[in-house]
Amino acid sequence: MNVKPLADRVLILPNPAEEKTAGGLFIPDTAKEKPLAGKVVAVGPGTKEVEMEVKVGDQVLYGKYAGTELQIEGESYLIMKQNDILAII
Repeated sequence: MNVKPLADRVLILPNPAEEKTAGGLFIPDTAKEKPLAGKVVAVGPGTKEVEMEVKVGDQVLYGKYAGTELQIEGESYLIMKQNDILAII
C-alpha cells in the first residue's frame, strides 16, 4: 500500500463486524454496529508538538464517530488523528 499519513494522522484497518450474537443468531447487515477497534496500518511522522505513540501493527480502540472512512484497493480504512485513538490493546 502506498498511503503515507501526514503529520499526526494514523491509517487503521477496522476489525470486521460481528456476524453472530453470543446466542448463535446471525446479525443482518442493516443491524451490524460499526467496529470500534482496529489494526494500525500506517502512521504519520508526528509534529513538533505531538510525538507518535502508536506504531504499525498496534491494535487500538477509537471513538464511535472518529476518523474519515476511505476505500483503498477495495478495502475500507479509517484515517484519524492520533488523539482520536482511545487506547492501545
